[in-house]
Amino acid sequence: MPKWLMAASFLALAACGDSVTNTDSQTAGAPAPGWRVDPQGGLNAFFDCLADNGATLISAHRGGPYPGYPENAVETMSAVLAATPAIMEIDVATSADGVLYLMHDDTLERTTTGEGAADGMSWAGLEKLRLEDNHGGRSDYAPSRFDDALAWAAGRTILQVDFKRTTRYEDVAEEIKRQGAEDRVILIAYSMASARKLHALLPDTMISLSLDSQSALNRAVASGVPDDRLLGFTGTQDPRPRLFSILNGRDVEVIFGTLGGGDSIDNDIARSGYEALYADIAEQGADIIATDRPHEAHAALVAAGRAVEDGECGVSLTGG
Repeated sequence: MPKWLMAASFLALAACGDSVTNTDSQTAGAPAPGWRVDPQGGLNAFFDCLADNGATLISAHRGGPYPGYPENAVETMSAVLAATPAIMEIDVATSADGVLYLMHDDTLERTTTGEGAADGMSWAGLEKLRLEDNHGGRSDYAPSRFDDALAWAAGRTILQVDFKRTTRYEDVAEEIKRQGAEDRVILIAYSMASARKLHALLPDTMISLSLDSQSALNRAVASGVPDDRLLGFTGTQDPRPRLFSILNGRDVEVIFGTLGGGDSIDNDIARSGYEALYADIAEQGADIIATDRPHEAHAALVAAGRAVEDGECGVSLTGG
């Protein structure tokens, strides 16, 4: 049995059993079966290694939620890594008393058992809530603190950090520095000004910035963010091989998103059954595919020989 398929069986077992017990042991630091994305020598060297091996990496949007596993939860990310080598995109919000925690929405209703503004409750109240999956199913998981998620990710995976409106860059940067995690996170910026500010706070940390042209890259570099600190997010509509080639030629890794709402590429693939489209996007030059379907996307990359393999570039698979 291929190792990636063997890992998928771990995921199935976790979904059927008491996943709280399994994840508690993982969070405490016990070895967990599945994949580890643990770059050695820095993220630039890691991405260069992937490119040299013709491998495209998966980024699990909001930590890769699926039935029974809510978004933005350490437990969900652990379950994803049981079957899929992926980096994890998370959203960081701030409680009423200043605690950084994982939450996408401005309000609590969609993803938790709580109500009201995401920044309107103290952490003591938030940690008593339980997360709900994207189908409204209640889990046994409490919201995850950012400091806990960052500590959990050490040696396991890379976190892509998205900032919610309640959250100050300075507070996130302080925690990243406290844990010495500057070279195992990617910060998401939506404007040149945000990219400059993040680079000033964490000059050794890579930044994902929306780039739609060579001139946009030139402006980013001219503004003071060097291209070796940048990854280019190139949208969610149609792959642009020429843009991918330009960015790769400047040693800027390409992120392309298949995620989104009802008209997303992920949903188009699910409806059509043409899973090989993920591999087609990789073939066109995408270094990272940001997706709501991490398991399916990785399986398509495996089938096409475009997935990172056990033992490559600091990525490994263990049976526990």
